[in-house]
Amino acid sequence: MSLEPSLLSGGASGLDDDDILGKIRGSELWVVNSRRRNGLIIHKEFYTEFAGPGAAIGGGLDQDCRAVIPLGNLSLISPSSAEEQQKALRIRLQWIRLTQNFTDKPVPIDRARMILEQFKSYFDQAIVDQVPDEAFALLVGVLPYTVRRARALV
Repeated sequence: MSLEPSLLSGGASGLDDDDILGKIRGSELWVVNSRRRNGLIIHKEFYTEFAGPGAAIGGGLDQDCRAVIPLGNLSLISPSSAEEQQKALRIRLQWIRLTQNFTDKPVPIDRARMILEQFKSYFDQAIVDQVPDEAFALLVGVLPYTVRRARALV
C-alpha cells in the first residue's frame, strides 16, 4: 500500500508539499508550531507517522520521507535553543506513543475507529475528511477498507 503524491494535497498550509519535503529531508530540525491546530502526516517507505503540534521534524529524523500530508494551516518554526530541540524531540516521541497505543489494539476496526476519533477531536471534520483512507490505514496498520468502514461508525 502506498500513497500517491496526487492524494497528498494537504490542508490550507502556506507551504506546498515540495517545500515541506525539502525541509523535512534536510539537515535542519524544524518544529510543528505548537500554537496552531496543525500537524503533518509523514509517509515513509514502510510506515507512516503523525507529527503534531510541538513535534520535531527533519534534522535527520525524516530523510527517508516519501510523502507528506499537512493538516490545518501548517506552520514550521526553527527551535531557538538546544532545550527547545530536546523538547520537540520528546513531543515527537509522545505523538508516536499515542499512535502506538492505537496499534496495540488487536481488532483492526477498533484501531481505525480510534485514530479517526483522535483526529476528529483535534481537527475540524472537513480536515479529517480530506485525509485519504490509505494515510490513516498506514498510521495504525489496517487496510484502507477498514478505515472506510470506521468512518461510517464515527
